[in-house]
Amino acid sequence: MIDIFCINASYLDKADPDLPVCLEQTVLVWIPLGFLWLCAPWHLISLCKRTQVKHKSKLYLFKQLVVSLLLLTAIAGLAVTLGEDYGPHSSSEKNSPVYYTNPVLFAVTWILMLLCQEAVRRRERAVDSTTLFLFWLLLVLCDIFPFQTLLRQALIRDIPRFSLFNISFGLEVIALILSAVADVSREDQELIKKQSLVQEDMWELNEVETTAHISESFQQHVRSELGKARVRFQKTLKKRVVKNALQEETSQTGFTNSMGKGVSQDVLMMEDKKKNKDEKKKKEEKSYPSDWLIMSIYKTFKWILIESAVFKLLQDLLAFVSPQLLKMMISFTQKPSSYDWEGYLYAVLLLVVALLQSLFLQQYFQRCFVLGMKVRTAIMAAVYKKALVMSNDNRKESTVGETVNLMSADAQRFNDVTNFIHLLWSCPLQIVISIAFLWIELGPSVLAGLAVMVLMVPINGLLANKARKLQVENMKFKDKRLKIMNEMLNGIKILKLFAWEPSFQAQVEGIRGEELKVMRKFAYLTSVSTFVFSCAPALVSLATFAVFVGVSPDNVLTAEKAFTSISLFNILRFPLAMLPMLIASIVQTSVSKKRLEKFLGGDELESDIVRHDSSFNSAVSICDGSYAWERDADLSLDIKPGRLVAVVGAVGSGKSSLMSALLGEMHCTKGFINIQGSLAFVPQQAWIQNATLRDNILFGSPYEDKKFQNVIEACALGPDLKLLAAGDLTEIGEKGINLSGGQKQRVSLARAAYSQADIYLLDDPLSAVDAHVGKHIFDKVIGPNGILKNKTRILVTHGISFLPFVDEVVVLVDGRVSEFGSYKSLRASKGAFSEFLDTYAKEHSNQSTEEGCAQTVADTEDLEFMPDGDDTQPDFPPEDAVSFTLKRENSIRRSQRGGRKNSTLKVTEKAGETKKGQRLIEKEAMETGHVKFSVYLQYLRAMGWGYSVWVLIIYFIQNVAFIGQNLWLSDWTNDATVYYNKTYPASMRDSRVGVFGALGVAQGLFVFLGTLLLANASINASRIMHSQLLNNILRVPMIFFDTTPIGRVVNRFAKDIFTVDEAIPQSFRSWLLCLLGVLGTLFVICLATPFFAIIIVPLAVIYYFVQRFYVATSRQLRRLDSVSRSPIYSHFGETVSGLSVIRAYKHQERFLKHNEITIDENLKSVYPWIVSNRWLAIRLESLGNLVVFFAALFAVISRETIDSGLVGLSISYALNVTQTLNWLVRMTSELETNIVAVERVSEYCEIENEAEWVAQHRPPENWPQAGRLQFIDYKVRYRPELDLVLKGITCDITSSEKIGIVGRTGAGKSSLTNCLFRIIEAAEGHILIDDIDIATIGLHDLRNNITIIPQDPVLFSGTLRMNLDPFDKFSDENIWRVLELSHLKDYITGLEEGLQHEVAEGGENLSVGQRQLLCLARALLRKSRILILDEATAAVDLETDNLIQNTIRREFSHCTVLTIAHRLHSIMDSSRVMVLDAGKIVEFDSPNNLLEKRGHFYSMAKDAGISQQTVTSL
Repeated sequence: MIDIFCINASYLDKADPDLPVCLEQTVLVWIPLGFLWLCAPWHLISLCKRTQVKHKSKLYLFKQLVVSLLLLTAIAGLAVTLGEDYGPHSSSEKNSPVYYTNPVLFAVTWILMLLCQEAVRRRERAVDSTTLFLFWLLLVLCDIFPFQTLLRQALIRDIPRFSLFNISFGLEVIALILSAVADVSREDQELIKKQSLVQEDMWELNEVETTAHISESFQQHVRSELGKARVRFQKTLKKRVVKNALQEETSQTGFTNSMGKGVSQDVLMMEDKKKNKDEKKKKEEKSYPSDWLIMSIYKTFKWILIESAVFKLLQDLLAFVSPQLLKMMISFTQKPSSYDWEGYLYAVLLLVVALLQSLFLQQYFQRCFVLGMKVRTAIMAAVYKKALVMSNDNRKESTVGETVNLMSADAQRFNDVTNFIHLLWSCPLQIVISIAFLWIELGPSVLAGLAVMVLMVPINGLLANKARKLQVENMKFKDKRLKIMNEMLNGIKILKLFAWEPSFQAQVEGIRGEELKVMRKFAYLTSVSTFVFSCAPALVSLATFAVFVGVSPDNVLTAEKAFTSISLFNILRFPLAMLPMLIASIVQTSVSKKRLEKFLGGDELESDIVRHDSSFNSAVSICDGSYAWERDADLSLDIKPGRLVAVVGAVGSGKSSLMSALLGEMHCTKGFINIQGSLAFVPQQAWIQNATLRDNILFGSPYEDKKFQNVIEACALGPDLKLLAAGDLTEIGEKGINLSGGQKQRVSLARAAYSQADIYLLDDPLSAVDAHVGKHIFDKVIGPNGILKNKTRILVTHGISFLPFVDEVVVLVDGRVSEFGSYKSLRASKGAFSEFLDTYAKEHSNQSTEEGCAQTVADTEDLEFMPDGDDTQPDFPPEDAVSFTLKRENSIRRSQRGGRKNSTLKVTEKAGETKKGQRLIEKEAMETGHVKFSVYLQYLRAMGWGYSVWVLIIYFIQNVAFIGQNLWLSDWTNDATVYYNKTYPASMRDSRVGVFGALGVAQGLFVFLGTLLLANASINASRIMHSQLLNNILRVPMIFFDTTPIGRVVNRFAKDIFTVDEAIPQSFRSWLLCLLGVLGTLFVICLATPFFAIIIVPLAVIYYFVQRFYVATSRQLRRLDSVSRSPIYSHFGETVSGLSVIRAYKHQERFLKHNEITIDENLKSVYPWIVSNRWLAIRLESLGNLVVFFAALFAVISRETIDSGLVGLSISYALNVTQTLNWLVRMTSELETNIVAVERVSEYCEIENEAEWVAQHRPPENWPQAGRLQFIDYKVRYRPELDLVLKGITCDITSSEKIGIVGRTGAGKSSLTNCLFRIIEAAEGHILIDDIDIATIGLHDLRNNITIIPQDPVLFSGTLRMNLDPFDKFSDENIWRVLELSHLKDYITGLEEGLQHEVAEGGENLSVGQRQLLCLARALLRKSRILILDEATAAVDLETDNLIQNTIRREFSHCTVLTIAHRLHSIMDSSRVMVLDAGKIVEFDSPNNLLEKRGHFYSMAKDAGISQQTVTSL
């Protein structure tokens, strides 16, 4: 139907070409309408669904109005045609069919459009529609052609159609604008009014994006891949065994031969060395299934990968269209005969190609970043899941810190690599295509440029390899530094009490020094590679052009050739720069891959160790079982349902191991265990979650008020709840930091009691509580009349007094059951058990047995102990033992909670929330809004002003050289027109090439210099910032550590310092280079076409607003991301430390769920962040594309006055600006995001410090000589807003008196010691030691001269010697002497390294008794005149206890000793006893007098079963 002449060359071959009318009327109409009709069904489907009808907005009504008007124009058009054909004035010649079809088509389309817009309104959360917007855009574009055709007709022949067309065209433009505006509902607008984003504003995730969904599909693939890998691994193991056997034989024969031949000793030595090397290699050989992780990831996410690959391919191909258009553009400016419209066409095409390229690129990025995030999520979830089922051998291999690292650092590595994984094929593709095009331009001389590029590759490879080694070294130092930091922060109380901060500070500074050395090397390497890189483009173009003009005199460099080549070289730069970086990061990720594969492929707990066979008639039975951590022990045991069985035995006899075996945590070598019913487990060291007290007890069970109150009552938690501001809704800090040891244990017991299990495993739960409380708990919970009386209970205990009340007693000796039976029968059999009893009951022999039972409660209750050597529960990784130090006394808690005694037990939720003290841990402060400019200045100051200024100047000069080089090139290309058809003089050619080359090398040198200076400056800054941070953190008062989770502080030293070290210098450098690059580009374009300056201002304004808008959002999202990220890691750390408990209660699923929720919370802020980046990129790239368009447009407009060289220069520059603009904003926001680290570090550098360590006023040399202590009306509170803890203490303690301090929990006993060491400062009043007010001297002078033996023995990883004497003040003889006094000499002499024996993190490899003795040795070594003994005997068996007591009596007889007693027996021989109650001294006299008085002390003694005669007998 379309005429042949429709498309005819003659239409284009004139100055003002036009499309034929028939084409405009048919094809151009059908394209947009066809598009809409194809997309309509998708919209119409949602009309059929029942949805709640949303409110109709004004925008929606306006859109519908416009479409209705368009419908009317279509009907009017039809009417006009009908009128002309069949009206009264109709002529014989009828209108062509198109005048009928088009209005009908349009009318149908507009009706469809009305329906589609309604469908969009009904869709959930939809604010606009892409397809409808594209339809309007296509329609307007296609209508532009008939529009200009109509305008050109001088005489308007057809008035009605002309006006109808113009009306509908106007309406279409309006509709296009309206369709680009988002139709946001009122509810959502309410949200937008808020100031800054918070977590609650985040959208919910879609099902497919949730952690649960991602993790599920990932796990499926992991299972199959890991299965295959395990099979492969078994095969290689077999091969290895065979190979080793063969090697053994050959080496044996070889050795005898060489001896026979009398080979010299040296050769043998050499061979030995080689052997050692081989052995080392062998050790490193893989001992786990490998090479399955990548495959699993690929299979899980292959569809996203394929989609993104398609987009990337399209974008890569489009990238090569622009240089060709540039070539046409240049030839257009050179040919005066060509029509103007060609130039405009090229300009428009440049714009269209660039826009398409941007769209494809952003689609690709969106998919890649989402993929990266999903991979990270999958790995994090997998690591968590694995940690829940890890076998104990596996857990021993890595500390909690390392495991958390897998989740944070290694998962992040994978995230980063997946973002750019497609570059692996895309870079080579781009390189190949650009070389092909270059060959077309310049012929074989391209090979010269290529050769330069190829030469760069091995250089980069070398540099990358070296960099990797440095990186590994750097990680080692980082790990080491963080390990020490972690220990220091966990044991900060001890550091303060012993004034050891300087020693540890020096250790950390030492490691940091090493770390910075490596960093400096790394930075120098980087600057070398930057130099190579910045020289590369200049050298490549130099080599190519020089060879091109040098090969034959006919080759003249024209503008087309030069600038097309340059823009191709620019495309080449990217893949060449990216490949080495990509390879380096893949190498780094391969390290992470190995670590993850080792962890995820490790052994799991054997699930079949413990059977649950209901046919057995006993609740627990062990048949001939042999279980081991490392050693074997045979066990057989049968326990009937409902019995209470006590397990006793000496330290190290395997009591805790028995518990672990029952939990299925031990490695089973033979036999089996059968357990009927569910388990509840109370570990020896209570594991408390960071949640409310109620949640800790409920532990996932539903809340039932009556049951809950009964449990609270039975576990003696009632009084404690009254002391907490929010009762059972009080938040408990990390690791139960704000509960005392006894309270933690009782909460742990309450959790078990509430869980209603069938079998209770109680691992010495009574050890950490006071005597009378222990008795109460035994009666009310565990004993024959307790709330668990019908359950099976296995109780590990040291309290002899409870034994008569149990049904059966199991006696363990060396991991075997030596006796088993009722208390009476064992007593009668005179075996090991009765001996065990006799040793401990001697001092009570003067009383009859009956009485003994009642009265031994006192010492029994607390004959507690903690496990020895092998007996240690593997459950508490180092951290826990350390943070155990931080057992806070009740008093702290009470004071911090504003200890309101009168608050009733059930505090209503409302009241709980309002109380100031309820939340111990304040929410992490999150800066909002702008990063203050002062923060940047602070960083520059740390770098040094001199450095900063020089860096700026040098980078500026480099940029000048770059522009100079390109201007020289454009001048060079003009020679082609000057020497047209003439011979080109050789001298001219050489000078052109020479200057071009010199400017190129100059650029490289300046970049090198700048980068070197910047490297030095940033390392300077890193050093200063870390020192300030460390210096300050060690000087912060103790209260800061009580209210700040340790993780938060460690985070400053880990993540934030890492950012300051590595990220900030990098983003600062990139930012500077980008900024100068953009300014240079704009300068060159303005130089070529001065008109362009007019455009710069509006573009800059738009740019500024887009950038501000984006940076604000992005920054806030990044902050939300980092704040929502820490709970993931802290929850993970908590889980790993409480594994046995979680497994015992079978709560793995609940914790997995919780982990998924935490990760999802984090994803909610990561998704919007990724999308916001795409939002920005599209807008910026469009701006960049406009720069290209205008540069081309002005070149066309001023084609008469401008030479082709400059056109080429300005457009090729403009083509490059898009990327640079994008990077500039990216770098600005990254710099702002990263600079937040400086803000966070400086926040911790400005926390108020405690008093000076050494003041001007120093005490005399050997102060205190007498050791006399005076308290004068001493009052103290923990924080300004809280009540007093000590309310006016006045007393006088003379030289070498022995004072016992007693009082119920929360009376202020520990606060008193804290005050002596000025851990908390006085509110009013004074403490005098030998008449010197301790408030007037430096903290270290004070703390170095009094000594404390703390309640929990804290050791640091390092040598034994370092733990006793970190400053190396004492000689070895001194140290051996105190070790002898503290009964450790034999043990330590037995160790291979003696004093140099390495203590594990938290002293894991020593038993608790030994740790306690080491603390005693510390005190003996310092020999101060004042000793404070915070009684720790709770954790020590009787023998150790006696040793300690006797040593103290003997060695400290001339000292003033204050003992904080948890058990009255140990202080019955004191000279005086101070009884504290609610922060006041209520009694202070000798023990005998106090007993006669029958006051507070008497009633406490009575509870503990001490009477007058007991004391006399002592």
